Amino acid sequence: MSLSIEDARREFRAGVAYLNTATYGLPPRAAHEAMLAAERDRAAGLLAPGALDEAVTRSREAFARLLGVPAARVACGPQVSYFVGLVAASLPAGSTVLVADGDFTSLLWPFAARPGLTVRSVPLERIAEHVDGADVVAVSAVQSADGRIAPMADLVAAARVHGARILLDATQAAGWLPLPAADVDWLVCGGYKWLLGPRGTCFLTGTPDALDALPAAAAGWYAGADVWDSVYGLPPRLAPDARRLDMSPAWQCWAGHAPALELLERVGVEAIHAHDVALARRFSAALGLPPGDSAIVAVTVPAGTAEALRAGGVVAAVRAGRLRCAFHLTTTEADVDRAAALLAPLLAAGAARAAG
Repeated sequence: MSLSIEDARREFRAGVAYLNTATYGLPPRAAHEAMLAAERDRAAGLLAPGALDEAVTRSREAFARLLGVPAARVACGPQVSYFVGLVAASLPAGSTVLVADGDFTSLLWPFAARPGLTVRSVPLERIAEHVDGADVVAVSAVQSADGRIAPMADLVAAARVHGARILLDATQAAGWLPLPAADVDWLVCGGYKWLLGPRGTCFLTGTPDALDALPAAAAGWYAGADVWDSVYGLPPRLAPDARRLDMSPAWQCWAGHAPALELLERVGVEAIHAHDVALARRFSAALGLPPGDSAIVAVTVPAGTAEALRAGGVVAAVRAGRLRCAFHLTTTEADVDRAAALLAPLLAAGAARAAG
């Protein structure tokens, strides 16, 4: 059953104007209660691992539906860098990896730390022009620092021409931005931002060939074809699909993620995209900034701005020297107007100081 933006927003309880989803997402009520219930069961000695395994399955399947991929091609783990590390480990010595200047280090460092790989960094806007000679292009769909969106269509076209594989980090995109999940080789996504999960959930999907190329370098019991028959002894009995790349789950995190993903699914990415971008443009217009296409707006501000906003009941973050404001399902027009009203005089005072 579908859910409107207005009805979905009633599931959140923040008492502030929250513009910080790019740091961590807020949990809907059902997700928050599910995670707390799992922890209460642990304290009472009543934790049921089988029931929490079902939360992992629900999360995997809901993520697959959101991205438009088969659930059998989704692996579950704890962090982006784990899955990126598997891609790095799969590359032969001498491979070249193309990345965007200033991208998030969890996407960059696993390649940079792997001996024998060449990592070449170029401006995001021109990354599609530099694919020739690269074996893998690793880029965030949306930049963490400032919300710039990668030229994904151009990049996919260039990769096909030059025979390069694409690793897309969708951590700042999945949940609000429609993504070409079927057109990239691998897609990795941390779950605790726009997907509204607790920290400790992450997904990997990809094409069958690209997933088959990855080593199950951290395979444990949860990578087994039957996880509860994989806890002892040899030989390895790995799952035949993407689950062979799973890591043992932090159960309470997955209990708290499944309801959040299912709520996003009921609202729909297209509706969330329209809502989020409209709020970002409203905010930009109020500050005299040009309209953009991202749900993230980055603004150069005087020192102490984030603290002043927090004192006024507006929560945002400073990244790469700028105030980063993120607008999501949990944000209202009133939140936007409150933030802009607080920020405008701070920007004017900063400009006056700079001019004087």
